[in-house]
Amino acid sequence: MPTLSQSLFGAVLLGALLAVLGIALAPAWRAWRRRALARQPFPAPWRRVLARHVPQVRRLPADLQLRLKQRMQVFIAEKPFIGCNGLVVTEAMRVVVAAQACLLLLGRPDGHFDNLRQVLLYPGAFLVERVQHSAGGVLRDERQVLAGESWSQGQVVLSWDDVLAGAADPADGRNVVVHEFAHQLDQADGQSNGAPPLPRGMSAARWTRVLQAEFDQLQRQLAAGEANLLGDYAATNPAEFFAVASEVFFEQGPQLAAGRPALYAELQTFYGVDPTAW
Repeated sequence: MPTLSQSLFGAVLLGALLAVLGIALAPAWRAWRRRALARQPFPAPWRRVLARHVPQVRRLPADLQLRLKQRMQVFIAEKPFIGCNGLVVTEAMRVVVAAQACLLLLGRPDGHFDNLRQVLLYPGAFLVERVQHSAGGVLRDERQVLAGESWSQGQVVLSWDDVLAGAADPADGRNVVVHEFAHQLDQADGQSNGAPPLPRGMSAARWTRVLQAEFDQLQRQLAAGEANLLGDYAATNPAEFFAVASEVFFEQGPQLAAGRPALYAELQTFYGVDPTAW
């Protein structure tokens, strides 16, 4: 007959084995669950939300519309939404955010924001306070009013007013959801530097060379007072350049391809879609 200590040891060992087995099987279980979610019928109320608030969906080819809806079903099932400043998050809000975020996943082989932990929604623009380093090493508090923000810890913060405004015009090159979720892709390796982890087969050297050249060109254009498609904010730093370029890629693809073909080609390979065909 086993002693008490032997029984305890056996229980601990069994628990450890089950934990290891659970960790080993977790990816397979997650993949199975995602396939099951994607096979479910797309809810009719969600279709009405898309028709009313996200006109860009109608621009997509039929196969990409289907893929977008499949990605959305997984996104909404997996990602918690948290209302801030008294905002009550509705199903329609989740659908509008998910539709725009999942545009970035249409052609990517993984098809998921695995590092994203939650989406925080404010009713409108929100205030943040940060310590800024001034000349001479002086620290000062600075307040900023933001429409969106992405954190490397896996949170995206959005203004609902700006989410709606970005979705309403799918051709103005401005979309806060696309912008912040491009940052999430960039931050997948823990850094926000305009050099996201690239899909297999892409050349990191070429990506760096092309985006740096385009960033430098933008700064020269701004210094000379020349008009440009990307705008001033894209010249802030390489991370913002990538995020703004992603907005323009999805909303003004033909113009970007005509004006900055090398940049467009890199983004087309990265995202795996060609918005000039939409």
